[in-house]
Amino acid sequence: MFRHSLHRAFAHELLRPIAALSIVALALALLGVRSISDAQPPDTRNGQFIFRFDTFGDEQLWTDKLRLHEVISSSVSPATALKVGLKVDATVLPSDFLATHDLNDPATTVELIKRNAVVGVVGKVAGNQLQSVGITCAICHSTVDNSVTAGVGRRLDGWPNRDLNPGAIIALSPTLTPQQRTVYSSWGPGRYDARFNVDGINGPVLIPPAFGLKGVGFETYTGDGPISYWNNSVAVTQMGGHGSFSDPRLGINITQKPDLVTPKLPALLQYQLSLKTPPPPARSFDEAAAKRGEALFKGDAKCATCHVPPTFTDVLAGPDASAPLLHDPAEVGTDPAYALRTATKRYRTTPLRALWQHPPYFHDGRAADLLAVVNHYDAQFFLKLTPKQKADLVEFLKSI
Repeated sequence: MFRHSLHRAFAHELLRPIAALSIVALALALLGVRSISDAQPPDTRNGQFIFRFDTFGDEQLWTDKLRLHEVISSSVSPATALKVGLKVDATVLPSDFLATHDLNDPATTVELIKRNAVVGVVGKVAGNQLQSVGITCAICHSTVDNSVTAGVGRRLDGWPNRDLNPGAIIALSPTLTPQQRTVYSSWGPGRYDARFNVDGINGPVLIPPAFGLKGVGFETYTGDGPISYWNNSVAVTQMGGHGSFSDPRLGINITQKPDLVTPKLPALLQYQLSLKTPPPPARSFDEAAAKRGEALFKGDAKCATCHVPPTFTDVLAGPDASAPLLHDPAEVGTDPAYALRTATKRYRTTPLRALWQHPPYFHDGRAADLLAVVNHYDAQFFLKLTPKQKADLVEFLKSI
């Protein structure tokens, strides 16, 4: 059925080493957490439910092909899982759960999955046996607020999980070849290659945010298509969902019936468009410097030429609103390698959404911080900015 044997990786794990369990239990109690059994069953037509809990039938990959349910049951404790970036939704746990369960026991992981507490991981548990496991959109594009402890708290939908190490998770599969395992293990936290299983080239990019998408248009790094195009592509070719996706530009044509993906795309889109860009934390930037930086951004630094407010991208500024305005890699001084693997061969101007929240920067993470971003464009466009001007621009970027 599948043209591509290995699909988008994100089988999260679960919980970091926790020292003060009594404090954790108290924090859970203060959150007013409840058991999953106390919640009303979500409406499966609702976009939030689809984003958080719908696997699109991708158990056919994660269970049937990769057999990760076996690995989780035997080898993945909560402590181990948190090390690869899995997050736990504290709001569905009893207040004493962490204090009364062994966080070094894989059986606790199975119990967390049974309670729908592992963000982006859905499993079928009979008794204490994990029979199948699948993943959802939330595994890469959600995190938690760490209100209980690191990796445990309330969900933050749309936030990129830059702690997640998808490659390390996929590499746990007993069905991979040593060569495949080497590639996946090389990716590192926050990076994923959605094209490796298409062209065989190893070149992961950063997991992007899924918030602040309204009005942006052509939301991928290279503007291959709008949100629903990418949702469809990821669900079928990466997550391993039971659906259909075709893109003649890339030579991809996958048909599976029944299609468990396409009918859900409209509701999923509406939920994603509802996810607002999170504001910067209070006192996280110098307001006076940010105002000076904004003037530079719109003036002498010429940033707003491409990063056009309020979306901070020019992707819809071309003569044809149905086609993205894109830039050649050389034009912006960006490595062409990833673009050449895509349908457009060029890059979209990235909208500057909550930059404070998700360093590093650029599609491949080559800029460790915002000053590195400013330095890149200062050199690329011969701006000759002073150190003070660069610092002011950084403060403005932190404020967006």
